[in-house]
Formats: sequence, structure tokens, C-alpha cells
Amino acid sequence: MESDGQMVRRALAGDAAAYGQLARRWAARVLAVCHARTGDRHAAEDLAQEALLRGLRALPTLAEPEKFGPWVIGIAVRTCLDWLKCPKRAEVSFDAGCADVADDRASSGDRREQAERLTREVERLPQPYREVLMPYYYQPDGCTYRDLAEQLGVSSATINARLTKARQMLRQRMMAEVDESNDDLRGS
Repeated sequence: MESDGQMVRRALAGDAAAYGQLARRWAARVLAVCHARTGDRHAAEDLAQEALLRGLRALPTLAEPEKFGPWVIGIAVRTCLDWLKCPKRAEVSFDAGCADVADDRASSGDRREQAERLTREVERLPQPYREVLMPYYYQPDGCTYRDLAEQLGVSSATINARLTKARQMLRQRMMAEVDESNDDLRGS
């Protein structure tokens, strides 16, 4: 498999397909970062595309072609920050995008409801936890602690601690909701 650096050099030499390969390789991670930053799946999709386009335009400024991944992740973060700072941005309800997270094969409304509830709870996590949790689980081919540490500029131990804390927070929140539902049923 060709390295990121090799593809960057090909793209800079005029091979448009090389940047397309780079974009496909990093798209899921860029999307996960955008989703973690914005808390809005639809906006994240638009911002991920914008970040990859900004990456293409700025490719000649990349000093170390082998570091394309962390570089384009940085562009994604800045793209999201620009969007978040913009007073004219329209707020889009995340609830509109929750349905696609649920398991399509699930015939039961309970599974869909649980997936939607989990998605809402992930969106409520503080940013440092979202920004490790989402890329870690978003990646179809997986994302290692080392990958995340490099992308976010922290240690692998920090990634581990944040993932552990995020999972713990989600379990507590989901169990609290179940307990509240059971209390409501008993009180009726």
C-alpha cells in the first residue's frame, strides 16, 4: 500500500486521483472529528467535505508529506471552529440525524430508541471525550490509540483515560435513564 507521503507527492505532481485516494483514506476520521466538534451529524458531513477541500487547496503548504493525516485533521478542527464561531450558522436539530445511527436490521422500536438515546448521550459528552470516542468507533477499519494520540497531540495514555471515562459516563447516563423509567412504571 502506498504511503500518505507518496500520494501527497503524486498529487503535488498533478495526479488528481492521488488526492482522491488520500481523501477516501482519511474521510472517516475527518468526519468523526467534525462530528465530535459540532455535535451535529449533518453539519459534520458538510464540514468534513469543506476540510478535505481546504486540504486540497493548501496541499502545497504541507511541509512533511508523511504527516498528511494529522495535518488534515488539524484543518478539520479549524474548519469546525470557524463554523462554531460564525454567528450566521443555522442550528440544525441533531434529532433529525439520529435515525441513521440505529441498527437498520432491528425490527424492534426499542433498539432504535436505545440507539437514539445513546447517540444523544454521546453528543452531550464534554468535547475531550467526544473527540476520542467518535473517531475510535466511527472508523470502519478501526483507529488505534496511537493514531488518536498523534491526531490530537496527546499521549496514548490520555486517549485510554478519556475513552475509559467516556464509556463510564455513557454507562451511568444510560443506566440512570433505565432506572428512571422503572421508577415511573412502579409509581403508576
